Amino acid sequence: METLTIEPKRPAKPRRRPPTKRNRAIRHNLTAYGFLCAALFCFAMFAWWPIIRQVILSFQENNLVDEPKWVGLDNFQAVVEDPAFGQAWRNTITFTLLALLCGYVIPFAVAIVLNELRHARGYLRFVVYLPVMLPPIVSVLLFRWFYDPGPGLFNQVLDSVGLPTLSWLDSTDTALISLVIVSTWMNLGSGVLIYLAALQNIPGELYEAAELDGAGIFKRIWNVTIPQTRLILLLMLMLQLVATMQVFIEPYMLTGGGPENATVTVAFLMYQYAFVYGGNYGAGSALGLMLMIVLLAVAAVQLRLTRDEKR
Repeated sequence: METLTIEPKRPAKPRRRPPTKRNRAIRHNLTAYGFLCAALFCFAMFAWWPIIRQVILSFQENNLVDEPKWVGLDNFQAVVEDPAFGQAWRNTITFTLLALLCGYVIPFAVAIVLNELRHARGYLRFVVYLPVMLPPIVSVLLFRWFYDPGPGLFNQVLDSVGLPTLSWLDSTDTALISLVIVSTWMNLGSGVLIYLAALQNIPGELYEAAELDGAGIFKRIWNVTIPQTRLILLLMLMLQLVATMQVFIEPYMLTGGGPENATVTVAFLMYQYAFVYGGNYGAGSALGLMLMIVLLAVAAVQLRLTRDEKR
């Protein structure tokens, strides 16, 4: 006789509570939070901490070997009393003004020309942007050969047209201008592309209306192009000021600060304090802090102007 076995009933699985709206948002954005934390960590380690470290070093006598000693404002006093201090600031300001005259106006003019072209536009954009793709050291070494007083390209061109040759990097009259030419050529492409992007967002109806009113090309640029791109122009002005006032590679590789300190800039003098003058990191940091304060003031003025333009 068969016996019936009754299997015990399995307990019903408890139903999972649906995740709350907050939990769903956290799970959905977990990957984004991970990338954000990684970016913040890298930014803190390689941007914020060096700034904090520089501020601390500027008030210390520190060669990164012996025990640091707090000296208050002595580093700032020593830097200001250095005869090269005033020369470095004059050279930096002169370089900045010349670089703005060339590196701010020329890319805008080139962008306007490229924007008006109908043929070979992509090829010409590539040619203009090519110097940006080269490492800065390669561009500087290339111009070192251009400036060579013997077989250099520039002097050969001058000699071929019957003009006297120049001592580009060895004369106090032309050394700083030579550095401006290198800097303008190296950074031309990035400025042109940014201006091109701004120009292509200008409605074509504005130019058509200006042409119907009889406006020539210069009036169209003054009354349409510049007003429509004023925010980009202000932004590029700030970026140019910040970049040119920190110029270092050009004087370091081409002139070494010479001749007769004609190309010593603030950033180059910082390098000399830290790595040439017996490891005086405190003085170098003090000079760097002064430069940072000046750049912060420039950025604050630019932000104020931009905010006024947006109203």
